[in-house]
Parts: sequence; structure tokens; C-alpha cells
Amino acid sequence: MNTKERVGIYVDAVNVTMNGGYGLRYDILRRFACRGGGIPQRLNVYLCYDEERLKTDKEYRHKTRCFCDMLRDFEFKVTKKPVHTYTDHETDETVSKSTIDMDMAVDMMVQADHLDKVVLLSSSGSYVSVVNALQNKGCRVELIGFDNISGSLKKTVDSSVSGYLIPGLLPIDSPYDWGENGSRVRGVCYDFSQDEGYGFLRFLTPGSNKLWITDSRDPDSPYSTVFAHISQFEEDFDSNYLPSRELIFEFDITENDKGLIANDIVLVSAP
Repeated sequence: MNTKERVGIYVDAVNVTMNGGYGLRYDILRRFACRGGGIPQRLNVYLCYDEERLKTDKEYRHKTRCFCDMLRDFEFKVTKKPVHTYTDHETDETVSKSTIDMDMAVDMMVQADHLDKVVLLSSSGSYVSVVNALQNKGCRVELIGFDNISGSLKKTVDSSVSGYLIPGLLPIDSPYDWGENGSRVRGVCYDFSQDEGYGFLRFLTPGSNKLWITDSRDPDSPYSTVFAHISQFEEDFDSNYLPSRELIFEFDITENDKGLIANDIVLVSAP
């Protein structure tokens, strides 16, 4: 009997791009979502677009077409819907609206019977009821988000991981591969002593699995631990916020005889 996990990926593309996920690598997303030998059963990206601009703006039309072609190269199905605009007569404001979130929700519910795990990329709390329904159908729901993630959505899903922390998912300026000596990575500060002025960061390693094993001393843990001194944090950063699993830092790693050390630590995301 085939016991491999059947995986469905659902990406609200504009929501992700507008909330920190610009430049997302969809090939890396596919690999991460299917880590541990999962089967990519359904791969879906939902894209809303400006219909009038598509007709008149050649560059916008070209970028949209290239983006969709790239997604199809990685075997993602692309669902496109135009953005509709109307005037709110009470405020005279122009309001933009799309039904793309409804299409995404319907697809998740219809396809759930053939899935074991749903990987959702969105920051919107409007998916909370959908997540509950998927879980009642027996699906495990994993959330990948970047900035402005709904607190209720994070609490409802079975697991949540910041897209900033997934090796290679977003571009990073480094001549070395993620995790190598001298490379630049992203991680969180899980331990810090205000009195001593130092603590420890951790970051995910490539090919990560078993994300629940956070103790890097465990041989099955996908995390590495890095020593961090207060002098290496960016100027004006308030260390009183440390430790925190909500703050995402980007930093260089170097290795000496005592282990890994973090240098040039910069805050890249905060709730």
C-alpha cells in the first residue's frame, strides 16, 4: 500500500507578494511542502490582475505572462481572475475587489478528499473557517506566511512556519549557499541573556524535515544553533525584545573552533 503523504499547495499570490513574499521561489516551495517524500497531488496558484492595465501596459502584460509560464513549468495550475473596481457612494472612494479568495477556498474544500496535507500561503484571517473544515475532513493544514499574518489563522492551523526561515524560498544576497560557512541566513533568537549580552539564534538547514525537533543537539533536528553577541545586532535595536520567536533576523554565519557565530545581525520582520 502506498503510504506517501498526498500534498496540496494553495497560494494566494497577490496576498503573499504584498506581505513580504516578493520573489518567492516556487520550485523551493514545492520541495519544502513535499519534504519527507510527499506526493504533490494538487499545486495551485491564484492570481488576480488588473484587466484594463493588461490591455494597455505592455510591460505589465509581459511580466504577468512570464510569471504564469514559470509557474506552469513547475506544474502549478494558475487560476486568474480580474480585479473589479467600484465607487463607495458613502465615501466616494474607489474600492478594488476580487473573488479569487472564494475560488481558492472552494478548490481546497473540493480537493481535500484526495489530500493528506494542505499547505496554505496567505496572511488573511478569512481562511480560518476553511482551515477548520479541512481539518474536520482529516487534512493536516500547514501555513507558510511572511508579514501581517492573521493571529487567528496561525492559531487555527496545525503548524505555521515563516517563509523567511525556509532556506532559499526568498532571494538572499550571499555568494555562499544557505548554511555554509560565510553564508547569510535567516533565523530567530530563542535564548538571550540581558545581563550577559549574548544569546543564541537558530536557523533551518536545507532539506529540512521534522520541524518539531527544535533542539539542535538532537541528530534528527533540522536546526543549527549560532552564538550571537549584542555587539553584532544592528544599531538602535532594542535587545529587551529578546528572546523572541516572532522576530526574524538575517545574519552572516562564520565558524571557529567553538562553533557557529552570527555577524551583522539585521531585523527583517516583526509582528
